[in-house]
Amino acid sequence: MNKLISSMEHYFKLKEHNTTVRTELLAGFTTFLTMCYIIIVNPSILSLTGMDFGAVFVATCISAAIGCFIMGLLANYPIALAPGMGLNAYFTFSVCMGMGVSWQTALAAVFMSGIIFIVFSFLKVREWLVNALPMSLKMAIASGIGLFLALIALKGSGVIVANEATLVSMGQLYVLAEDGSKLPNWPVLLALLGMFLTIALDYFRVRGAIIISIFGITALAMLLGQAQFHGVVDSIPSLAPTFMQMDFSGLANGSLIAVVFVFFLVDLFDSTGTLVGVSHRAGLLQDGKLPRLKRALFADSTAIVAGAALGTSSTTPYIESASGVAAGGRTGLTAVTVGVLMLACLWFSPLAKAVPAFATAPALLYIGVQMMRSATEIDWGDITEAAPAFLTIAFMPFTYSIADGIAMGFISYALIKLLCGRSKDVPVMVWIVAVCWAAKFWFLGA
Repeated sequence: MNKLISSMEHYFKLKEHNTTVRTELLAGFTTFLTMCYIIIVNPSILSLTGMDFGAVFVATCISAAIGCFIMGLLANYPIALAPGMGLNAYFTFSVCMGMGVSWQTALAAVFMSGIIFIVFSFLKVREWLVNALPMSLKMAIASGIGLFLALIALKGSGVIVANEATLVSMGQLYVLAEDGSKLPNWPVLLALLGMFLTIALDYFRVRGAIIISIFGITALAMLLGQAQFHGVVDSIPSLAPTFMQMDFSGLANGSLIAVVFVFFLVDLFDSTGTLVGVSHRAGLLQDGKLPRLKRALFADSTAIVAGAALGTSSTTPYIESASGVAAGGRTGLTAVTVGVLMLACLWFSPLAKAVPAFATAPALLYIGVQMMRSATEIDWGDITEAAPAFLTIAFMPFTYSIADGIAMGFISYALIKLLCGRSKDVPVMVWIVAVCWAAKFWFLGA
């Protein structure tokens, strides 16, 4: 045991980072608690496309472990990875359900975005893209995805319902029995209760607020007869239904090229922002820059490719890693610990299957709240910055498409700056992307 501890201290350079094996393991466990909700939420969302729940559950755990292991062993950063929220929603509701694309083709698009990411990770293009995009659009994209997740959660739990006159309206808190009496509409009530519970737990800084809320609402649902208990531990589900099921035949279509671009773009800014933000919190930046950045991005892009091959949407660094950093995590041993715990979850698929959709809705709402905070970074005093940002945020939920929101952001930013005589403020990359999106809408439609 002492030899193993000594080896870990040497490999991860624990003394140089003023940490210990015990601290790193505790930090890894802390990060795991704050992000393990994804092993339930991700298969719940992706299974709506027709993908096998069990296979996606396994793909989620393994792809997260692969990302964590590469990040920890190669880049030596305390940053955990897993299939990203927002990206899985775009995969399911925009690409598969909205565009009618098969999940096999959508996985191929994710795979290609990962390949592009790998290439860009070793070139200067990534820095150019990140630096060229205006801050207002970066923050608006994050905020818009937050609203999109909120809409999905509210719709999926029945809190909001379709309405012929107003498109959407508030769902009923009750259902009518055969005798005309009113009975509680438990899915709606439990979804709202879960949201309030998650927020309260987070306020009191309870570790694992999201997963506690999910299991708490699930347990209450079982007592009320709204969910069924399938057991806790079982053999690992088969990965065969989704493994290497990618269909590349449709990627020559212009609309799917745009899908690949959106997967790439969202993950690019999400991963870069998370890497810099968490590393800053851990005091790992040097002169404002992140050492071994290429290795960290390689971990992200490799996990995307592996995840697509296994059967899940894009894998990305998790901002929840900040909780592990707050607990003292400073090296890759924290990330490796998360990876090991993700693999240990493979035997708990029955527990994941027992969780109803309305129990995971609060997690989406909570994440939406966190992502909306990015809107405070937008310069609302400059209408040429505020208007494109607002259109980006508004178009995502109202068109039910992250891609259309991003497109409107680029197009409106370029046009508004041009009409206001400030075309010089528009980076060349924004002009190029805006023209491409406009051409896509004109020739291929929305």
